[in-house]
Amino acid sequence: MIRHCVLIAATVVSVACNRTAAPADSQPAGFSPRPHSNLAQMMRGIPFTFSNIVFDAQSQDPGTPRVAADTGGSAGATATFKNVYGGWQEVENSALALAETANLVMIPGRLCENGKPVPIEDEAYRTAAQGLVAAGQAAYIAAQSKNLDAMVEVSDTVAMACANCHERYRDFDDPRDRCTPGGKSETP
Repeated sequence: MIRHCVLIAATVVSVACNRTAAPADSQPAGFSPRPHSNLAQMMRGIPFTFSNIVFDAQSQDPGTPRVAADTGGSAGATATFKNVYGGWQEVENSALALAETANLVMIPGRLCENGKPVPIEDEAYRTAAQGLVAAGQAAYIAAQSKNLDAMVEVSDTVAMACANCHERYRDFDDPRDRCTPGGKSETP
């Protein structure tokens, strides 16, 4: 009986050890990253919010305890969960969200608010996305220091990362010019 148990155990171990592991970068079956919003909606929903948290840490110490308002239990999710990951951790998380946003702006198939495809093949756009990663990482390191002066220093890096893309692709009087390198629309 013991021999049979040892044989079964050895067989199970042998089969388990000889299985081919799935590649680490494989996607779950049926999942394919795709955009769920246009570029303006995504930018307003994610990096706009989180960049402002990073910028706010220049003058408002996130380490200062906040006094919760008495809302009589009807404040909703925003007020209830606002301080769960607050303080400096909120600034750190916001900086990381900025870095992660670069992945979102590079998802193929996303459109700009004017219906044009996001110029993910344009080298300047790709460079601007990488600049957002670097700015988010720098802001994360500054936030970890829990130092307002460090946040002042890194805020220019974050602002420049935003400006490098906005000036080339967004800041035009005619919305049809957005997402066009240099801002010249092909439509009359």
